[in-house]
Amino acid sequence: MNVRRIHACTGHRAAVYALAPGRDERHFLSAGGDGWIVEWNLDDPETGKLIANTESNIFSLCRLPGGRHLVAGNMNGGIHWIDLEQPEQTRLIQAHRKGVFDLLLLSDQHLLSAGGDGLLTLWDISSGQPKASLQLSHESLRAIAYAPWRNELTVGASDGNLYFLDAGMLALKGTALKAHGNSVFSLAYSEKAQLLLSGGRDAFLRVRDADDEPDGIPGLSEKSPALAAHLFTINHIAFSPDARYFATASRDKTIKIWDAASVELLKVVDVIRDGGHINSVNRLMWMGDLLVSASDDRSVILWAVSAE
Repeated sequence: MNVRRIHACTGHRAAVYALAPGRDERHFLSAGGDGWIVEWNLDDPETGKLIANTESNIFSLCRLPGGRHLVAGNMNGGIHWIDLEQPEQTRLIQAHRKGVFDLLLLSDQHLLSAGGDGLLTLWDISSGQPKASLQLSHESLRAIAYAPWRNELTVGASDGNLYFLDAGMLALKGTALKAHGNSVFSLAYSEKAQLLLSGGRDAFLRVRDADDEPDGIPGLSEKSPALAAHLFTINHIAFSPDARYFATASRDKTIKIWDAASVELLKVVDVIRDGGHINSVNRLMWMGDLLVSASDDRSVILWAVSAE
């Protein structure tokens, strides 16, 4: 496994917590503690373009269909509905009592937000208004994953539980109690790999089958024993587009690349050997064979990943 640093995108004035796709396959977005939303061009990554300033600490970011609108969740529970063409139309809605830790585009019509108040909220995109909320926990909801082929959502919480929901009804259908010894920080489904992965503050990686049995709940049976994958919190997990690999990001400052079929560790990316991040790695996003990583060190690094 070869992982090569291509470029470090710098300019943010605080930790970078969120990444999102850009207007096309050559652009992506970053956001973080400075409240800035910055657009980067893979063909000219030296300088980012500031496209919005929320003036609040951004934890989560989502681009809506059509490309004109963004949604950003802040540390105080607010959701910014951003109109890139008419900034004066941008609105801030106090959606949760605490931080908005994750946003997930469920369809062209609906968006989900996970709040620090334990609420999972369904939003109507056209109106920008909430349609329904479900109190899943009395602690923070930290991550949402969607398996469209199963019509299933999984939500990870600070109580260590995984909550499995019917995506159409937004109804709870099962719970994996104490799936992690502490907060569940990240979740990732893959239809190609037929896996559901979860990572938490306990630094463990858990692997579950996500087969196509409509009545099966992957969280109730694990495919293999939990792996002590990192030294500290696993902040994020992301599958490569072809599902051959997945990457994990941690507060221990490393990125790890794994084989999805065998769950074998292939590569550790760190600062000494690879020019990696010097602080916690918070977010990952694949763009073809490129892996994008965001960190507390205020930088975003582009990595070329290949089998040889």
